[in-house]
Amino acid sequence: MGVMRFIVHPPLAVEQWTESYLAYIRAMDGRVFPTNVDYDGEVLTCRRHTSDSGKLSVPWSVSGHGRPVLNTTSLREREHPYLLPLELARGKLSEVRDQWATWEIARMIVPQVFKDVQAEAFHYFAHASANRHDLDVASQAAQQAIKLACDAADILADTYVVQRMTSIRRATSQAPSLLGCNLDEKITHSDAWDIFKDAFNVASIPIDWLQIEPQEGIYNWERVDRFVQHCTQNRMIIRGGPLINLGPDGMPKWLAPWKDDFFNLPSFVCDFIDTAISRYTGLIRIWEVSTAGNTGGALGLSEEHRLALVARTLETALRTDSDAQFFIRIDQPFGEYQRHGEHRLAPFQFVDALIRSNLGLSGISFDLNMGYHPPGSLARDMLSVSKLIDYWSALQVQIHVNLACPSSSLRDPNSSSLFEVDDKAGRQPWSEETQAEWIEQIVPLLMAKPSVTGVFLEQFSDSYSHRFPNAGLLDSNSNPKKMYDPLRRQLHHEMT
Repeated sequence: MGVMRFIVHPPLAVEQWTESYLAYIRAMDGRVFPTNVDYDGEVLTCRRHTSDSGKLSVPWSVSGHGRPVLNTTSLREREHPYLLPLELARGKLSEVRDQWATWEIARMIVPQVFKDVQAEAFHYFAHASANRHDLDVASQAAQQAIKLACDAADILADTYVVQRMTSIRRATSQAPSLLGCNLDEKITHSDAWDIFKDAFNVASIPIDWLQIEPQEGIYNWERVDRFVQHCTQNRMIIRGGPLINLGPDGMPKWLAPWKDDFFNLPSFVCDFIDTAISRYTGLIRIWEVSTAGNTGGALGLSEEHRLALVARTLETALRTDSDAQFFIRIDQPFGEYQRHGEHRLAPFQFVDALIRSNLGLSGISFDLNMGYHPPGSLARDMLSVSKLIDYWSALQVQIHVNLACPSSSLRDPNSSSLFEVDDKAGRQPWSEETQAEWIEQIVPLLMAKPSVTGVFLEQFSDSYSHRFPNAGLLDSNSNPKKMYDPLRRQLHHEMT
């Protein structure tokens, strides 16, 4: 068994660093090794079944940046433990400098302020490295290097967005990507619809098999029909789905007797796919066919069974409406769920297998749900999000990104019990201002990426039943939150 150990200095009590159990080690190609983590208050120990070198990823407290996931460089196993703050500083600096070089090759103009900040970060890192045997001095300098490296990463990402969006605005007066949001019952109110169409140009209509066919053969399309009619009358582009949810409790309970039947189960699933798409052919041209196929949980299906089922659903969808675009939604695109050792395929490998099968997949859609305890996304800075998009762009298909973050850490009575707000994830405690700041950063970054053709808010209103606490554009009193303005400006292609 492979073991890597890291000294945490100054020591943190287990209750002070509750995210330590989320640590994992990944390979150079992005695969996450199944990792058993133990933290005793002084030493973080990571155990794997392999002794290959790897990069540690772990949430870490950074002054002014919350607790983002930081990565070390690729490390080999050794008897003597590594000093964790020093290795995290080395990893963040390496990430920043690599991206700097890449964007300069692409002729991006890098401001002097970035060069000064990263140089200062390197100075502190060099000081920490030279004094690694004095834990107090090395850790203090390394922590300062991490803080400055994160500052430099923000400057670099902001510079990229400004220069890319300036170039895009010179070429077109239209927003470069679709900007949409999930619908709920609030949308039928005229005042809410005015807000919606001023912030979005796409309506994403949830089509939940659990609600539509709770009993075999008995369908209820009333809610979806009402949404489709409303959007069609108002000439709004529509995205439908996900049609099939392969996550926990995502499939109708009446399917349970067929969960081990590899012949009949796909027939039931594909019949619903065919029925839904046929009903709205010509009205809905963008479909999310399935979600959570890579993580699973529904009916206890194995990874191989889920992959085969997703492939069958894509075949059925394309056969039903060859003119539509078909996406699959990927859960946790950074792949951190693999640390549990229950999945053989990384999310990238899962999608790559489908693309290689030539099944008519138009693109992928994945979730970035920041500020929520797992199974939400772990906190990451904009440079890490940028690198994620670049990584997935290698598949050369369209990318849609679904966003959610909270406007408050207070209890939300209308939300799912599956998610809880993580108040340590953001730079500051979650508020409407913090939520708006995150939206104002991430939406332009995503729109600046050529491969991203759609950005979608997961939730329109907090006043109806929903998944994520306090994530809506409208609060529980149906008033627009502070993130409304940055969304409206992005849609209308306005400068900040």
